[in-house]
Amino acid sequence: MGFDAPLSAQEQMLILYEVKMQCYQNLSNMEPTTTDELCPPDWDGLICWPHGSLGQVTKVPCPSYIYDFNHKGHAYRRCDANGSWVFVEQWNKTWTNYSECLRFLQPLSDDEARQDFFERLYVMYTTGYAVSFSSLLVAIVIIGYFRRLHCTRNYIHMHLFVSFMLRAVSIFVKDNVVYSSAGLQDFDSALLDNLKTVSIASLDKSQYIGCKLTVLLFIYFLATNYYWILVEGLYLHSLIFMAFRSDSKYLWGFILIGWGVPAVFVAIWAIVRATLADARCWELSAGNVKWIYQVPILTAIGLNFILFLNIVRVLATKIRETNAGRYDTRKQYRSYTWPGSVSTCDTFLERGIVRASAGNNLMLTLYR
Repeated sequence: MGFDAPLSAQEQMLILYEVKMQCYQNLSNMEPTTTDELCPPDWDGLICWPHGSLGQVTKVPCPSYIYDFNHKGHAYRRCDANGSWVFVEQWNKTWTNYSECLRFLQPLSDDEARQDFFERLYVMYTTGYAVSFSSLLVAIVIIGYFRRLHCTRNYIHMHLFVSFMLRAVSIFVKDNVVYSSAGLQDFDSALLDNLKTVSIASLDKSQYIGCKLTVLLFIYFLATNYYWILVEGLYLHSLIFMAFRSDSKYLWGFILIGWGVPAVFVAIWAIVRATLADARCWELSAGNVKWIYQVPILTAIGLNFILFLNIVRVLATKIRETNAGRYDTRKQYRSYTWPGSVSTCDTFLERGIVRASAGNNLMLTLYR
């Protein structure tokens, strides 16, 4: 029931009275429930509320029969652990959150403008992660399909791609679990901002286990991104400085670094967070506890940057030597025979390094 034309006060009160009578009639026709796990249906003066689940927030659309309401919003109530709606003693009535319904009656606030900004930002990064996920999936299929591309270097690439894909998935899941199934967590603080006498039973923290696990996995996959990038740097550094031959046995060490090291410090963070700051879904910062996983991530970034500078330094030196005409690169290529045990993709990589290094003995000891 909606109204396009303005209503007079008398018309609005008449409509409200009819809705009230219809609500009472519906309530009287309901069969009484024998379970104590539901809050009873109720008329609060504006809305006919349905049953509510224990410890959960119940939301209903803003009533269309109230002309000045925002009909796209929702009204909220919380059912406490005792099977009763949250009660405001100073008002002597059940409390209901009508803030979304009253939006048309209030000037646009900074909070609403900020919310609109974050909604647009959500659409942007969701689209970006979806495109990234699809592209990485195509890359993994291509590398996996062509056997000539199977080598240690590309295996490392595939692990890196998978870590970014899992991060994208964890973000999608976190957005849905943390900000929807948690049932308006901000409702708790908003309820108590100006209503200090509200009597709310303590919430069962077990209802947050799912969203805590979601946040935990998000942080873990975020950390694996940086550590697999570090593995990429270690692998390239090994090729240049250690005559690394892409043996598959080294891949297990890289896997331990990329997946295992983040699991250790993220698990430590989860234990400390559960012990010292076990609040809500762990999606908010808890002081210095965040440094338990941020310091290892920053360390990985720092090490990767050092590896990068060292690689650039060596390659720049070899390029200068090439320009000085110290070596005849083409002659050296003709005199080198590539071992058959090295896969095609690694052979191409090593040839590229030889070209960049201009045949210096330090580079993979390629000279006989």
